[in-house]
Amino acid sequence: MSPATVRRRKVGDDGKSAAPEGNGRPIVSVVDDDAAMVDSLRVLLESVGHRVNEYGSARAFLSGFDFENDAAGCIILDERMPGMTGHALHEELVRRSCSTPIIVCTGFAEVELAVDAMRRGAITVIQKPFRPQALLDAVHVAIHRDQERHQRNAKRQGFDTRRARLTDRQRQVMALMVLGKPNKAIAADLGISERTVELHRARVLRTMSVDSTTELAFLVALHDGDGST
Repeated sequence: MSPATVRRRKVGDDGKSAAPEGNGRPIVSVVDDDAAMVDSLRVLLESVGHRVNEYGSARAFLSGFDFENDAAGCIILDERMPGMTGHALHEELVRRSCSTPIIVCTGFAEVELAVDAMRRGAITVIQKPFRPQALLDAVHVAIHRDQERHQRNAKRQGFDTRRARLTDRQRQVMALMVLGKPNKAIAADLGISERTVELHRARVLRTMSVDSTTELAFLVALHDGDGST
């Protein structure tokens, strides 16, 4: 077995090998105590343009992984490691609500292990030794899924920022607008004039960066119905 932390290009006290600062390229975090396997994975992943962070143990990953990083990526996790196992790390990541997609690698063909990993949310389970292209395909799927998650989060944050600019009254008007109520009904519900409703309606559309009430209703439904993180 290799030491708890594998040979790395940039050494730090956090027990991880950090990829050089990049330009938004996806980050693949490899968690495996087998130094030779980690080196081969790094070469493979960097050959297709990914940044790679290496962790020689589950504990090193927990202390070194940046849970707040907004770069898209995925985690390649070895199921069987000394100390804290990959299984235990996966459960801890679920407990922490970590949304970064996980690919589980194992040297043992165990159906129960694979089913359990998928139940915990793994993208897939790959048995060692694996074909390089099979791993790259899994990484591609995982990163694409994470990029979509980041895009949804960005849209949601933009929505929240714009809605926060509305006054309380404008938010009340918006809530009734998306229900399809006409100005007259909104005025009656809120005890204000139709002209005031018209002014508020125009401000809501402008602030929320939409051209119509229909578009606003779609945006609100998409935001409120998307519970992903």
